[in-house]
Amino acid sequence: MPAAPAQSLRVDVSFHGRDTDESTDLVTVEEPMEIRLGLGTGEETMEQSISVTMRTPGDDLDLAIGFLYTEGVIRSHADIVRVEYSGSPSPDKGLYNVVKVTLADQVRFDAANLVRHFFTSSSCGVCGKASLNAVRIQLPEGERDAFEIAAADLHRLPEALRASQTEFDRTGGLHASACFDAQGRIRRLREDVGRHNALDKLIGSYLEESRPLAGLGVLLSGRASFELIQKAAMTRAAFVAAVGPPSSLAVELAEELGITLVGFLKADTFNVYVAPQRIV
Repeated sequence: MPAAPAQSLRVDVSFHGRDTDESTDLVTVEEPMEIRLGLGTGEETMEQSISVTMRTPGDDLDLAIGFLYTEGVIRSHADIVRVEYSGSPSPDKGLYNVVKVTLADQVRFDAANLVRHFFTSSSCGVCGKASLNAVRIQLPEGERDAFEIAAADLHRLPEALRASQTEFDRTGGLHASACFDAQGRIRRLREDVGRHNALDKLIGSYLEESRPLAGLGVLLSGRASFELIQKAAMTRAAFVAAVGPPSSLAVELAEELGITLVGFLKADTFNVYVAPQRIV
């Protein structure tokens, strides 16, 4: 396993309107990462590239398996034989930018369903798609988790999230996805330049357990988009809260699935768009 890569670096900068002798600033690292599938564990094996995403290096293996889980390629950790970096590090920066996930023989998937993700930019995810059907994923059946939280505990989450965002303090350029329990305690957090990557990293980090994010709420540092609600729904999460606003499609999907959706979450206010009964 290579050493943990830097998530920020210093660049030359000229400051205007600020009295300082500094000549450099920290910026968030953004690099492409390719996800490849290894199919077949016997003598006949094949390798297929399925996605390239712009990400902040770190937690790359979790990002790859979280992506495969939220895309419906895998259903549990048992579907994975091995996950590893592939190839040599990049000659210019020494980063490993290819992750290979070898799937168990019993896993079957339709590669055509992943075409929409062959190139996913760090900012938009699924922008530019004309048809909603083109971006829908076959969501797992079953009831949402039983989850309730007090309004006072919700109000404490933004400050707790901010205190946990170590890399954001350095650059101000990272999104975060976190999970929290019914007492309003943040249990785990992941950061990335791409909001959908941050959530995939979080979900992937739990995949060895029986079900990712079981019995937990999802907290987003920015806006709640359709894609993020869809990813949370793949874990059967019942509660999504965002520091920013939701999109119209995010509200529609949350209504369809019965997911509580909170937006503009602050220390003194929040908006409830769907299913307020889970806030007690």
